[in-house]
Amino acid sequence: MAEFPQRVRWMQDFFGEYQRYFNFVKKVVRHEFRKSGFTRISTPVVETKELIVRSAGIGSDVVSKEMYELTDKKGRELVLKPESTPGVLRAYIENNLQEEPQPVYWYYMEPHFRYDRPQKGRYRQFHQMGGEIIGEVDPILDANMIYVGCSILDGLGLKGKYTVKLNTLGIPKEREKYILELQSFFEARRHLLDEVDQARLSTNPLRLLDSKNEDVKELLKVAPKMTDFLKKESSEFYAKVKEYLDILGVAYVEDHTLVRGLDYYSHTVWEWVDGSGRTQDSFGGGGRYDGLAKVLGHKEEIPAVGFAFGAERLIEAVMDTGVTLRNKDGIHLCFIQLGDEAKKIMLPLSIEARNRWLNSLLSLGTPSLKIQMKKANRLKARFVAIVGIMEAKKGVCQLKDMLHGTQVEVKIQDLLDRVIAEIDPNELDFYVPAKDWVIVEPIVEAEGEFAN
Repeated sequence: MAEFPQRVRWMQDFFGEYQRYFNFVKKVVRHEFRKSGFTRISTPVVETKELIVRSAGIGSDVVSKEMYELTDKKGRELVLKPESTPGVLRAYIENNLQEEPQPVYWYYMEPHFRYDRPQKGRYRQFHQMGGEIIGEVDPILDANMIYVGCSILDGLGLKGKYTVKLNTLGIPKEREKYILELQSFFEARRHLLDEVDQARLSTNPLRLLDSKNEDVKELLKVAPKMTDFLKKESSEFYAKVKEYLDILGVAYVEDHTLVRGLDYYSHTVWEWVDGSGRTQDSFGGGGRYDGLAKVLGHKEEIPAVGFAFGAERLIEAVMDTGVTLRNKDGIHLCFIQLGDEAKKIMLPLSIEARNRWLNSLLSLGTPSLKIQMKKANRLKARFVAIVGIMEAKKGVCQLKDMLHGTQVEVKIQDLLDRVIAEIDPNELDFYVPAKDWVIVEPIVEAEGEFAN
């Protein structure tokens, strides 16, 4: 017999407790973005290879070793998207969102793919949750994005468990001069660099700023700093961002070694770190990327700023805090039936239970009472209602409280009221789909003497 196919290595299945935490994180992210004026966008999982290569830069780790590449039947080079920002900006340009009121506020919650070395909180399919503000340049937008990100972390129960690191990369002309000075500084000390950092020195010297080499970390204390190369306009922009953060009450630490891993950032960059001191201590990060549109081939710059969190890192951080979530997936009432007459009673009753916001489960098939009870116990049902032949004739059921181990006889018509009275209202699901839609009556053109 052929071996059963296994899950692809370093991918993961989401279910059970982990899925509940994932849903919680999504709810908090969606809520914070919505109340800040953002609407959701979803871009394709597959993008052109050219889009990612242009945005990330040919020397970036993403392009050089981390992309999942594929070729379709017409020979087009495609990739599973490693990040969302290029695709979001592509969607903005391709769909002529420049004609809409500016700026455009978008958020996303998407799967991404990188053929990277797996580590705690990072898999080869991973999820990012982030936001972008496109179409306007103002340092207050940068500060607001950082504030929204902090609100998300606080809402997840992580307040006091992260630090905002802040830096500026200036504009490209300023950064070019800085890179030359940085490169010159390290060329004279090349013998202290390991193989990885020597390669960075040749292809992307800025990446030396986040080197893990202890010798390099010491050298960075005396190396040239980006702030020394800022002109007046860039210095004022950075100063304004910090001023607005102070007004918003957002604490931050300036870190001149902070860079983002992609080439398209300018001006403000930031990260949220957990303070653990681990190699991978970041919950997420962001920055301004006004030049990305031109890098992608657009005729002019489009101002934009954004950030993203790694969802898996957030999930594991929340779980590590010991936060216990209300389980709205839990079974409130399990119906156990013995015989056809019992089924005829239980079926409509189970539907009524759902319509009254109870999570209910009707045990089907014809197993014994013992087997059905064992199933209800394993599902951790709060209550079990049992109807056998005699109960069906009398119009009653045996209601078993699985938490307290008690059992009473209850009239069928009183069953749901009895159960609802014992359930925490916060665990009931009051969602009604019809409240989310409205039927708009078509406008009928007037006829006769009142017509225009």
